[in-house]
Amino acid sequence: MQYTKLGRRGPEVSTVGFGAWAIGGMNWGKTDDDVSRNAIRNALEQGVTLLDTADVYGFGHSEELIQEVISEKGKGNVVIATKAGNDFYHASDDDDTGYGAIKQNSDKDYIMYAAEQSLKRLRVDVLDILQLHSPNTELLDRDDPWEALAALKEQGKIKHAGWSVQSFKETKQAKFLDKYHTLIDSIQVRYNLLEREAEQVLFPKAMKYGVGVIVRIPLLFGLLTGKFNRQTTFGEEDHRRFNLSPEKLDEYLTQLEAHQPLFDRYPDQTMTQVSLRFCITHPACQTVIPGAKTTEQVTDNCAASDFGPLSVEDMQLIDEEISV
Repeated sequence: MQYTKLGRRGPEVSTVGFGAWAIGGMNWGKTDDDVSRNAIRNALEQGVTLLDTADVYGFGHSEELIQEVISEKGKGNVVIATKAGNDFYHASDDDDTGYGAIKQNSDKDYIMYAAEQSLKRLRVDVLDILQLHSPNTELLDRDDPWEALAALKEQGKIKHAGWSVQSFKETKQAKFLDKYHTLIDSIQVRYNLLEREAEQVLFPKAMKYGVGVIVRIPLLFGLLTGKFNRQTTFGEEDHRRFNLSPEKLDEYLTQLEAHQPLFDRYPDQTMTQVSLRFCITHPACQTVIPGAKTTEQVTDNCAASDFGPLSVEDMQLIDEEISV
């Protein structure tokens, strides 16, 4: 496992982290908590030091599972990055989960309240990284979310302030780095072999200001593992029914076929590993957080760190493939 500093002010992290959305038990099909705990354990044993979660993942369950495993092994140099801003705390009479419909909430008081709940679930005195959870541009135009992060830093409740950039708004929202780069230590960005909008404006700004970059959705919800085809379907409780609809799946698979020469260059590596290596090759990107539900997936993901970035020749080949 390789390690690097997350931007100019962030902590040292493994170049491959652990994305903990799927283990929350919602939106990704059926999960088993024992299997999920073993996946986290394996990640730590493989040298992963960045665990990325959010309060809304399983309505706190992802954070709770991380806390359980960390309590066994000790926190050491593990960095837990969580998020706040998707409000699931309001009860609804017709919802047997005890929570109402999730809605974005960037009010200062709410962000600070949510941070306190994450502190309790993770059983820590300070959050390593608290990230605004993909707020829309209108919410980012308000002072509230930024004031909340600043106040939490001042109170010693968070070590680092982060911001998860809304998917497909990487260019439009890049302007907020100009305004808040002294507050924000890291950003989390949707970026992968088939989705490269962030390269246009956001990454150059992050490099200019020394803001760290955490890459999310690096495997495009599993599509870049090579296990999907045009007949692939997803269950009722799986968000990929929408994010990888038959039309989108066909579009993505057509794009992916053009990149086959890249994968052919590495017959000893899985498609997963080559795809993750692509993400950490860009000089703006320090770490990548592929999701994993099993120990096998964790092991596959972690190997990408040892292989390291792709070569200049590889990147030239990718650009040639796109232009064909």
